Amino acid sequence: MRQKTIGKEFRMTGMGLHTGRTVTVTVRPAPPDFGIAFRRTDRFSIVTLKALAKEVSETKRGTTLGSGRHSVATVEHLMSALHGCEVDNALVELDGGEVPILDGSARPWMMQLARVGTLEQNAERREFVFDEKLRFEYKHTGSVYEVEPDDRFSVDCVIDFPGSVIGRQCARLDDMSEYEKEIAPCRTFVFLHEIEPLLHLNLIKGGSLDNALVFVNKELGSRQLRRLERTFHKDASQFRVHDGVLNTTDPYFPNEPSRHKLLDFIGDVRLVGMPLKGHFSIYKPGHRANVAFGIYLMDYIKTRIENSCGGFPQ
Repeated sequence: MRQKTIGKEFRMTGMGLHTGRTVTVTVRPAPPDFGIAFRRTDRFSIVTLKALAKEVSETKRGTTLGSGRHSVATVEHLMSALHGCEVDNALVELDGGEVPILDGSARPWMMQLARVGTLEQNAERREFVFDEKLRFEYKHTGSVYEVEPDDRFSVDCVIDFPGSVIGRQCARLDDMSEYEKEIAPCRTFVFLHEIEPLLHLNLIKGGSLDNALVFVNKELGSRQLRRLERTFHKDASQFRVHDGVLNTTDPYFPNEPSRHKLLDFIGDVRLVGMPLKGHFSIYKPGHRANVAFGIYLMDYIKTRIENSCGGFPQ
């Protein structure tokens, strides 16, 4: 199979989820074997950050590449869309430090990628095919990742929020052909009780009811409604809770949170640096655990390729 890049460049402008600042992203075609990389154009000294798990510096409510003034935050939804379209090579330029949240899903990126299409390149795709079972546990979060041999990339995802309106949910991707309709539209989510602490941490400044599902575990009191008015700059009469969701729109799927966690995993696991073929069973995934798993896979793949006699992709 040949490598792919995008058919032509495209631009998207939107607000960063955590910074609340407007950023324009330009996604450009890249040559064979370039991989996927991010570049800040608003800095005098331009640095190109390869989209690799070992380049990740922060995983608090998103995945951040690089560090300091050259970092790029919240790359996971764009990375997920590029993975979903099987793009091997692309350069992502930004005039700010965070990829826009847009509607909180990967769908806006998928729409642009569908519009510009992909272009086959004159180079064989570098991919890794698992030929044995693996198990990785991330004890800090209780996350578990298992891989079994498969002739395609597929994922079973389980999330578990005991004592909450979400509870235990499952989502599944049998083949990447399902990604655009079944996974890409699923939006990020947060619990109502997490919002104020996140704001105190200088996060989610660009969060709104238009780009996230807000789950509510308790009936809203008058004091909470007043805080919501200040947070979202809306009159209390506009807030409604339906099936535990505070929003002006309903979830697209009954299990939208687990589908979104699967979306995030698809973006984060692409930070391994190449497409993978195997069946992944993931329990309680999150950015911190996803990246730790990605680093583990990078080391595993490097060792297997170095020790092989030509039986693995180059």
